[in-house]
Amino acid sequence: MDTLSYKTISVNKATAQKEWVLVDATDQILGRMATKVAKLLRGKYKPSFTPHVDCGDNVVIINASKVRLTGNKWTDRVYLSHTGYPGGQRETTPEKLLAKSPELLVKKVVKGMLPKNKLASQVLGNLYVFAEGEHDKNAQQPKQIDINSLK
Repeated sequence: MDTLSYKTISVNKATAQKEWVLVDATDQILGRMATKVAKLLRGKYKPSFTPHVDCGDNVVIINASKVRLTGNKWTDRVYLSHTGYPGGQRETTPEKLLAKSPELLVKKVVKGMLPKNKLASQVLGNLYVFAEGEHDKNAQQPKQIDINSLK
């Protein structure tokens, strides 16, 4: 057996094969969709996955305003933020966030499913979210995938 044929090949920034993927969020459950999008962004569905390199795809999400949450999560779940000033803790619900900015809601949920490091902020830059069906990434020719077919 030739052991030289089993070398592990690590991907770097130059050799990463990034693609453009289009995901339709219509009637998708927010958390389940976000986990799969986070895996796409990291590149975990690729055989050449390297943990410390941005080797994932660029993901375009359309119809973000049509996502679903199950149960009473629209009103019972609370997102906390802080302004940095004394007494500056603010809270919001997914219902309020969806009314204000559906793009922000989806980005917040996907961000929570990425690792908490410098690579996560770089990977999150590869996510493009649009509230309606139109998007401005047609020049990249993203291929539409069925998010439910991914594991």
